[in-house]
Amino acid sequence: MLTSYLPHAYAWGHVGAHAPRLVNEGIIVMAERSFANEVQELRLGAGAEFRGEGILAVTKGLLQSGVAYVGGYQGAPISHLMDVLGDAHEILEELDVYFENSASEATAAAMLAASVHYPLRGAVTFKSTVGTNVASDALANLASGGVLGGALIIIGEDYGEGSSIMQERSHAFAMKSQMWLLDPRPNLTAIVDFVEKGFELSEASSTPVMLELRLRSCHLHGSFITRDNKRPQFTLKEAIENPQRDVSRVVLPPSSFTHEQEKVKDRWPAAVKFIQENELNEFVAEKNENIGIILQGGLFNTVNRSLELLGLSDPYGNSQIPLYVLNVTYPIIDQEVLRFCEGKDAILLVEEGQPDYIEQNINTVLRRAGDTTALHGKDLLPVAGEYTPAAVTKGVTAFIQKYLPSKINSENLPAIVFDNDDPRSPFAPRVAPELVQGRPPGFCTGCPERPIFAALKLAEREVGSHIVSADIGCHLFSINAPFNIGATTMGYGLGSASGSAFNAKDSDKRTIAFMGDGGFWHNGLTSGVGNAVFNENDQLLVVVDNAYSAATGGQDVLSSRAEALNRSTNHPIERAVRGIGVKWSRTMTNTFKVAEMRDLFKEALTTKEKGPKVIVAQSECTLNRERREKPARAKKIKEGKRVVRERYGVDPETCTGDHSCIRISGCPSLTIGPNPDPMRNDPIATVLDSCVGCGLCGENAHAAALCPSFYRTEVIYNPSWWDKAKLGIRQRYIGWLQKGIEKQLIGIDAA
Repeated sequence: MLTSYLPHAYAWGHVGAHAPRLVNEGIIVMAERSFANEVQELRLGAGAEFRGEGILAVTKGLLQSGVAYVGGYQGAPISHLMDVLGDAHEILEELDVYFENSASEATAAAMLAASVHYPLRGAVTFKSTVGTNVASDALANLASGGVLGGALIIIGEDYGEGSSIMQERSHAFAMKSQMWLLDPRPNLTAIVDFVEKGFELSEASSTPVMLELRLRSCHLHGSFITRDNKRPQFTLKEAIENPQRDVSRVVLPPSSFTHEQEKVKDRWPAAVKFIQENELNEFVAEKNENIGIILQGGLFNTVNRSLELLGLSDPYGNSQIPLYVLNVTYPIIDQEVLRFCEGKDAILLVEEGQPDYIEQNINTVLRRAGDTTALHGKDLLPVAGEYTPAAVTKGVTAFIQKYLPSKINSENLPAIVFDNDDPRSPFAPRVAPELVQGRPPGFCTGCPERPIFAALKLAEREVGSHIVSADIGCHLFSINAPFNIGATTMGYGLGSASGSAFNAKDSDKRTIAFMGDGGFWHNGLTSGVGNAVFNENDQLLVVVDNAYSAATGGQDVLSSRAEALNRSTNHPIERAVRGIGVKWSRTMTNTFKVAEMRDLFKEALTTKEKGPKVIVAQSECTLNRERREKPARAKKIKEGKRVVRERYGVDPETCTGDHSCIRISGCPSLTIGPNPDPMRNDPIATVLDSCVGCGLCGENAHAAALCPSFYRTEVIYNPSWWDKAKLGIRQRYIGWLQKGIEKQLIGIDAA
């Protein structure tokens, strides 16, 4: 426990470099979350009940399908799928399943080439739409030539207000390449079934299949009845030892021209037949009323909840309104659409996202068949944005009030259907809008990337401002206050490339680009550094090396300093950039040394060396370090062992209230508090309890020549007798010194 001896605190103006440095101790570093215990559920056999998270259910579905190989690249919302597969490596090895953490989404998609000539079932996974864009070359070729074994692309659909990317849909890519798109109901049984059916559909139609999983599907919890895991019927070893090739499957003229005809004449009809015969799409209460709702399978829970609020369904999906559930959203099955619309006056299509691909498709089906059923969609529902329960309920209510008003109790409508300016609405403003402050994303407390941008701001005081190209990753937060650095971001690992046009030979300034170590190994080494070397671009590239692909969940990369069991790490970034021709390159091993970082920036921006300059700024991600060290620290404290933690504070008597330290840092733990001096009104800087002891506040104060008001405190858990003795001596000495001050104050008061 924390003792009462919280011992010595001493003030200092120049904070030393006390931030922890990353040392290779041979530790196996985990990602954001470990599934080491949960993966044992993957061993369950036929008839057992599986309870767990959606991501684990997907993995179980793969094993029950007899998958031979799996690859992928992490990214929300499927990062944990990669983590689960990594933690389940023993189970995969027992089943002869090969798993690979791919270098990028393109690498993962290209793995599916193994299913082109061999009856091998393979699955890859990555974030969409950005991941699909990266993988587009491989996927387009795969879809053109077709597959022999089942090929499943598990897409983490990151759409809506919780998304971290631009708002686009996977649907467009499925249509463009004519790959079938599954969007199953968000429950574990449906998800597992569609993993298995996805492989079967792929094999029946010789076409790769995309399985779309929304954020909520990935992380929902539930149960399903398991089946036995299957070994691959045809193994990678058999394929290697018996090479096969079919020239007609290679995307090379004239075969590439016949592939398009195959898609329409052979593969599409085979897919439609399989979908119909296996009843992959669902009809609910089909003939109940003269209206109906067509919906994407992934939105079933949302639509059902809306109907439940209106008294037209129950929690178990027993809707009174006819529903046509599109668990397969591409291709649309014309016969099923016409069957559902037969005898109905109107249909509401619930299609999340924009453009309205499915609405256009169904409209075409109805009009070509001469069906006059009215089709509503984005005229009653939002054109764009996430289809939340509130948004869907408003649209469903308007549709039913228009065509079946007797089913709606207008006196008992759910509050969420009222306009936002209606006092009855839960979204009605409760405070003046101008009083609600935006909360943009920012760096974590103790983040080693914060001092990099503080140092750059200090350097720019002397060398002027520069064009800065940002990249995907935590460093992108620098575009916000207090740094206000960075103007564009074009893609993962494209920070350098997005600044490449600014290469004016007669300018006395050079551009600055940032990218993370994850982006560097994903794409940046070739498209950024190699491109800059080839074109003799004079830019400065800063590679923020926090030892992990931190933005995707803390996975290891080539340059990670930990010793991993099944991967090769410890490959320095500086060696890589020098290997392709960079001549001026420096590695800063402790980014918390702000003054040294500032001077390095100044050198890089003023050197006469030609060609690209690269700074590798190294310090371990604080979140990942804490995930490793916090449990170990808690264990030591519980065992009664001595543990020392550093904390920082501000001397209220020294602080001037200028707040320059806050403006140059932006640390969430550094804020303002009341001034204890009754003669001064300005609030002073103060450090909150969330401080992790990184020391940046003092480093900034020193580098920027600010006031020396920061002090370091050592918090000692389970102090030794010597700690207690030192505390006693210090307290007595400080008390003796303070007596003189108190006598002087008494004299002043008396006067």
